[in-house]
Amino acid sequence: QVHLVESGGGLVQAGGSLRLSCAASGRTFSNYGMGWFRQAPGKEREFVARINWNGGNTYYAEAVKGRFTVSRDNAKNTVYLQMNSLKPEDTAVYYCASDRARLTDRTSLSMRVPSTYDYWGQGTQVTVSS
Repeated sequence: QVHLVESGGGLVQAGGSLRLSCAASGRTFSNYGMGWFRQAPGKEREFVARINWNGGNTYYAEAVKGRFTVSRDNAKNTVYLQMNSLKPEDTAVYYCASDRARLTDRTSLSMRVPSTYDYWGQGTQVTVSS
């Protein structure tokens, strides 16, 4: 059984920074691409960022490009999301997710679809005040 546990969320003022972590267990972490999604109240879950299994490629939603950075430490089975220059519209529950396929590159479209990922964390709340 795969477990993903997010941490690092909280309340921050606009312009501030947070670093989210997602610790994984249950299968060979380094074989799987990892994604970050977020869901604001009343809205659908949306793609934020993705990193491939070896950390060589990263991808971002336009809304966060240049402000957020996704990284991973395969020795620690952990993926990170560094969030800078936060805005009130970044307020949401943030989820990490593991790709359902090993060693697989995804198209720009498929990496943004939640069904590409088979395991999800419980989410961590990020609130940005204006």
